[in-house]
Amino acid sequence: MVHVDAASLRALDRLQLLITRRLDGLLHGDYLGLLPGPGSEPGEAREYRPGDDVRHMDWPVTARTTVPHVRTTVADRELEAWLAVDLSPSLDFGTVNMLKRDLAINAVAAFSYLAGRGGNRVGAVVTEGGPAKAIPPRPGRAGSRSLLRTVTQMPKGTGPGDLAELLDKTRRHTRRRGLAVVISDFIDEAEWERELRRLSVRQQVLCVEILDPAELGLPDVGVLDLIDPETGEHVEVQTGNARFRARYAEAAAAQRGRIAAGIRGAGAAHLRLSTGADWLRDIATFVAERRHLAAYR
Repeated sequence: MVHVDAASLRALDRLQLLITRRLDGLLHGDYLGLLPGPGSEPGEAREYRPGDDVRHMDWPVTARTTVPHVRTTVADRELEAWLAVDLSPSLDFGTVNMLKRDLAINAVAAFSYLAGRGGNRVGAVVTEGGPAKAIPPRPGRAGSRSLLRTVTQMPKGTGPGDLAELLDKTRRHTRRRGLAVVISDFIDEAEWERELRRLSVRQQVLCVEILDPAELGLPDVGVLDLIDPETGEHVEVQTGNARFRARYAEAAAAQRGRIAAGIRGAGAAHLRLSTGADWLRDIATFVAERRHLAAYR
């Protein structure tokens, strides 16, 4: 375990204070868990509406009425949430305000705080580029604070991350229905989509995709010497070539499209956070939109 000095602890405290001030106003009102969505307690049946999850179809009522119905659920009053946190070396990259790794830790702070409201228990499974390690769930804001400190004290890994293994280990630790928040850049050659679908069977899943603007398009800055943080491989690229930049942007868009399709195919919610944007505002906007949509479902 890495020692965290007093300055680092003060920085974590300032981060949590910032999150509290920015997000608390959004979350006043009836308790609905972190994100509005299906709970685990069965509720009433109602007619199917376009956009409803077909996994919630109430087939007995549909058969009796000959009209498609879905079974609503009641939001859980006590939530157990798990964060699946990918801090593998591919996140040691950033060209704007911070590294992707820093943004991922900020997301851990925000979502552990959000999920820990009301005395909920929050745990995490974290990979730093090696075998994933579990942090047992603890309740409330004190538990969220302890979790954040533990994540930041974990030694940095040197090998490639294994997102599929991270998702599998998270699923094995979820003993009851609840929430799973996956924080990663999803840049992994392994087939993680299958494990994400398995995790989504019993959990409400939110995938938080961490990215940097340079991963979507290269600026024209001449010759760049790039290093793969997971393999150490060096490569020089000529960014002054417009055709090369166009091919790069096209390949990047295709990669992000595949990631989005994999998340959508698992029935998970999807939030993108960028090192070049106001990440707290993006989180607040996402949660507010989800609550607004749920109010009219």
